Amino acid sequence: MSTNVLIDEEVIGGAVATDVRSAAACNDGTTTMVELFFSEDLHDIARAKHLCTTCPVRRPCLTSALERQEPCGVWGGELFVNGRVLAHKRRRGRPPKHRPAEVMVIDGVDVVVVPEIRSA
Repeated sequence: MSTNVLIDEEVIGGAVATDVRSAAACNDGTTTMVELFFSEDLHDIARAKHLCTTCPVRRPCLTSALERQEPCGVWGGELFVNGRVLAHKRRRGRPPKHRPAEVMVIDGVDVVVVPEIRSA
């Protein structure tokens, strides 16, 4: 039986077991990643989302964050702001008329950070 099946059965059963939380990629036991998952920096947010891509409990994490309407942070690979999933986070201040996507390397993988540009 795979880990994902075991985790899905435990979550569907109604109780999120302690070992499910311990299986999360963000749980290093030292709480050093808290700042990464609740940062305002675009690069930190991209790193947190990238870490979630390898997590075996990503789907249950996202589902429970949606149910709780988490006010902020990266949960299950998605960014929450004011209880809603935000597709793109933009930098503070007035955005330029045109800003290309940034490519950053995280753990040897190219990750594209696409800034949201809204017109008034």
